[in-house]
Amino acid sequence: MRSRFAAPSARLALAAVAAVAVTATAAGTATATADSRSNTVRACATKDLSFKVSLKTQAGGYFLVTAKAKSGVTCYLEGVFPSASFGSSADTEVAPAEQAVSERVTVSGSTAAYAGINPKTTNNDFGKEFDFLHLSVAGDETNAVTLTLPETATVDRPVATNWHTDPADAVPFAN
Repeated sequence: MRSRFAAPSARLALAAVAAVAVTATAAGTATATADSRSNTVRACATKDLSFKVSLKTQAGGYFLVTAKAKSGVTCYLEGVFPSASFGSSADTEVAPAEQAVSERVTVSGSTAAYAGINPKTTNNDFGKEFDFLHLSVAGDETNAVTLTLPETATVDRPVATNWHTDPADAVPFAN
C-alpha cells in the first residue's frame, strides 16, 4: 500500500522539477527575445533627456526648450507638447499651441528635439512672475525637472508647441 502512495508523490516531485526547468527555459527565451529587440527605439522618459531653455525674441518672445538624449540613449518623443508649468497652480500649466500631433522625433547623440513655450498669450497687464519652469515628457509628470529661466517670465495662459526636429517649427505664434 505504501508504494502506491509513494508513486504519486514521486510523480508530483518530478512534475515540479519539470515545471521549474520549463519556467527557467521560458525565462531564458524571454530574456533572449527581449535582448534581440533592444535595437528598437523606445519612448523617451524625462530622465533620458537633458534640457536647455533659451530666450527667443521672435513672435513677441518665447522660451525655446532643447531636449537632447543623454549619453548612450536613443529614444523618441511623440509629436505632442511637453508637460510644463511655471508654478504649482493650474493656470500656469501650458496648453497646446498646435491643434494636431506632429511626427515623432527621435533623439540620440547630437540630434535634438525642440519645443517653444510662450508664457503669456494675453494682451493685458495681468500675469504672475516666475523664474523657473517645471518640465517633463508628457505622461512622465512625476519625474519632472525644474529649469531656471534665462529671465523672469510674466505668465498668463501659457502655450507650448509640439516637439519638432527643427527649432524654426517650434515658434509658438499667438493666435
